[in-house]
Amino acid sequence: MSEFDTKLIHGKKQNDNTTGAVNIPIYNSSTYIFPKVDAKVRWDYARSGNPTRAYLEDQLAQLEGGYQGFAFASGLSAIHAVLSIFSPGDHIIIGDTVYGGTFRLINQFFKKWQLEFTAVDTQDLEQVKNAVKTNTKAIYFETFSNPLLRVTSVREVAKIAQKNNLLTIVDNTFLTPYLQQPLKLGADIVVHSATKYLGGHSDVVAGIVVAKKQELAERIYFNQNGIGAVLSPESSNLIRRGIQTLAVRLDRHLSNTAKIVEFLQGRDEIKSIYYPGIPGTKDYQVASLETSGYGGIVSFELQNGLDTTKFVESLNLIQLAVSLGAVESLIELPYKMTHAEMSEDEQREIGITSQLIRLSVGIESPNDLINDLKQGLDLLNYQKEV
Repeated sequence: MSEFDTKLIHGKKQNDNTTGAVNIPIYNSSTYIFPKVDAKVRWDYARSGNPTRAYLEDQLAQLEGGYQGFAFASGLSAIHAVLSIFSPGDHIIIGDTVYGGTFRLINQFFKKWQLEFTAVDTQDLEQVKNAVKTNTKAIYFETFSNPLLRVTSVREVAKIAQKNNLLTIVDNTFLTPYLQQPLKLGADIVVHSATKYLGGHSDVVAGIVVAKKQELAERIYFNQNGIGAVLSPESSNLIRRGIQTLAVRLDRHLSNTAKIVEFLQGRDEIKSIYYPGIPGTKDYQVASLETSGYGGIVSFELQNGLDTTKFVESLNLIQLAVSLGAVESLIELPYKMTHAEMSEDEQREIGITSQLIRLSVGIESPNDLINDLKQGLDLLNYQKEV
């Protein structure tokens, strides 16, 4: 049996390539020939299945330890397909700090379907237990929350779910299967925005779902095929290629982030740092038990009175943009950018302030990244003195 890093390079063969190509070809065909009218063919129409996409789907199932994987045109379309397995009147418990796009999808789309949602702090297991109702069907949360990096125990939430006959659905985008495999901790479904670390190069938008068991896989496949938001062969190939370097990229992400956290800890301009790799916190305790690393995202707050907009706009190397998990470092202001869908009261309730900054640490030279942050902070001090 191959070890994890080898599985990143070599996925499951599709037995459809007679050329000897090292990588699976990109199959740009919308339809496939039937040898006979009543033939039982593996491939018939590209929405229903494509060898390039199937390679990626099988590989992610293998990496996450699941029954079957599914590749979608975006992370949100992946989430949409998962939530679409539920029926009107079903109740779902969700983390109170889910991605802003997920928040929009739930509140402006699925509530019209008469699905019910209760947002709770999933770190607080008593809140999770108390939110369970007779019509509750699932608990949905992010392993590391966005943008405050609050760590939820997959193992403990899954225990609550299993006791109440609920599904555990985990968004594992921030960690990837390289740092955590939620299905092995008790989860039933794993979701990824493959746009982020799995792709890793800011050149493709994609989503992944992995189901632990066949029955769930069949329901998700029905939605994938029936709704049709499938990943193209070209994009499937880009994600496949990104996965091949996932281990070496994440090792560098982790190393750079640790150095940047150490730098930020020594700056008076920094009021708070949110990173699960800082010892002595509840997040650190849970992450140390359930992950193989603390991720490449760090969020921090500037001291009151310092202008966060001026700071992020003053950086030269680190680029001002939403998204994360790419080889280049990206920085943003959650209250104005990624979480702008939420009202000020909703932001305040979960800890998002105008002083909060989210930094996705890339794989550039750590010295160059630190120097860029340093000049930005020094400039704030200079403008404050003037």
